[in-house]
Amino acid sequence: MASFQSNDGFYQSNYVEENPEFAQQQYGQQGGKEETSSGTDAYYGNNPGYAYDASYGQQQPMAGQEMYSGSSPYTGEIMTPQVPSKSDLPPDSYAGGFEDEPPLLEELGINFDHIYKKTLAVLNPFIVSDPNIVNETDLTGPLCFCLALGATLLLGGKVSFGYIYGISGLGVVAMYALLNIMSMSGVTIGCVASIVGYCILPMVFLSISSIVFSLKGLFGIVLSILTVSWCSLSASKLFVCGLNMDSQQLLVAYPCALLYGVFALLTVF
Repeated sequence: MASFQSNDGFYQSNYVEENPEFAQQQYGQQGGKEETSSGTDAYYGNNPGYAYDASYGQQQPMAGQEMYSGSSPYTGEIMTPQVPSKSDLPPDSYAGGFEDEPPLLEELGINFDHIYKKTLAVLNPFIVSDPNIVNETDLTGPLCFCLALGATLLLGGKVSFGYIYGISGLGVVAMYALLNIMSMSGVTIGCVASIVGYCILPMVFLSISSIVFSLKGLFGIVLSILTVSWCSLSASKLFVCGLNMDSQQLLVAYPCALLYGVFALLTVF
């Protein structure tokens, strides 16, 4: 093999090994696979003031690896990973898990049993109602009854949803102020809105009858008076039962009759 000349395009360097003793270092206890730290420092020219970190470059555990490291070996595949057992999973942050959570309707405050009992108390104002059920701020039934009143009026050719909600809002505020003056224990505005909304149910029956025949005659006037009396009697009975206002039912029934009289005028005309 011919020797390379300087004109062959190669750069001729004058490399001289600075540490000839490094090649004569003996291997360690692991069969010559690990170098001594002194030889490494001597070869790389490390300053004696710096310490060599042997743990540098080692593989660190990934995030979440300690959480799911179980005692059983991994038996899954790429497409079918292994499902960790309950003993390997961390403890659930929720007390009892999803099985002990309350139903969705209970979290929303919707109780069909109480809605049924309160509706029955409106339909039959002569039964004794439970004060705990009367004092609940349940607005599911009132909202449904207001929508039913507006829908039945819409079938008769009257778009009155805005009037229904507006009159109901003003009536609730007025009854709230009046009942806070008359009662000793006070009342919440949610309770007033619930009772006023539930007692609008007889007015839905009047609205349904207005679809079948006209209420502008004598029969309509009598039927409207009976419906207003029914609504005011039910509302006053629920207010007296829930607020312990004995011997004040007639005083409460009068403003209730004025409120439901406006709904009767809206239904008839």
